[in-house]
Amino acid sequence: MVTAKLSRKFYETFGDDIANELVTWFNSVDATYRADLRELNDVNFARFDAKLEQRMVELDAKWEGRWHQLDAKLAQLESRLTWRMFAFWAPTALAAIGTGAGVVSLLLRR
Repeated sequence: MVTAKLSRKFYETFGDDIANELVTWFNSVDATYRADLRELNDVNFARFDAKLEQRMVELDAKWEGRWHQLDAKLAQLESRLTWRMFAFWAPTALAAIGTGAGVVSLLLRR
């Protein structure tokens, strides 16, 4: 806090009582403005904090929805890949079994 001071000439012209009263009044006005400014800053910060909290909740909900969408897409992809692997390996396994059965039958003919 800055205390108001007046020049010596002011004290000499108007006297100590008036000069001191003016200094006290300046300091009182300054303190009032500082208190008002502090209160206004507190109110504005509380409003900012509430708005930030609201936006964070909205952003969290938005990301939660996107994660669910991604999980659903990955589950769909996993299902398709599993089906494709089965579609590839089933004929391959049947061909291997058929080849093995053919070799066994050739060996048993002799």
